[in-house]
Amino acid sequence: MIANLVQLAAEEEQNPLLPPGPELLVGTIAFAIVFFVFWKKLLPNINKVLEERRTAIEGGIEEAESMKVEAQSVLEQYKAQLAEARHEAARLRQEAQEQGAALIAEMRAEGQRQREEIVAAGHAQIEADRKAAASALRQDVGKLATDLAGKLVGESLEDHARQSRVIDRFLDELDQKAEAAR
Repeated sequence: MIANLVQLAAEEEQNPLLPPGPELLVGTIAFAIVFFVFWKKLLPNINKVLEERRTAIEGGIEEAESMKVEAQSVLEQYKAQLAEARHEAARLRQEAQEQGAALIAEMRAEGQRQREEIVAAGHAQIEADRKAAASALRQDVGKLATDLAGKLVGESLEDHARQSRVIDRFLDELDQKAEAAR
């Protein structure tokens, strides 16, 4: 069999790059039919699908751009609201600090007023107690002095008006001496 093929190849001395004429003609006609079918049927469908894809992509890009613009707008609104909220928080914080300082000052003034009232009431009470003690002391000193004078003299000094005048005069002289010594 190989021998037959070699003999056939030797008989036909043809160019291996060029097929025989009838094969070339049948191949060209088959190619033209396939090309015509592709050109009439397949190429418009391919172009239609490519155009739809291009339109969809461009629409998607436009939609993405519009969404990007909208997102940017929402972001700007958010930033503005955030800045406004921060400003409002700072204002409220400042207001609270001012109110706190005013409240502290008011409470200090109230405390100072109450302290002064308490001190004044204490001084008044001390003065009243001092006067009461001085009056009681005058009476006790006067009674003791009268009793002592009565024992020294040997007679009773019961005249109350005279006794009060003598005691008052004596105690007034003591007070004047005490004040002069200060």
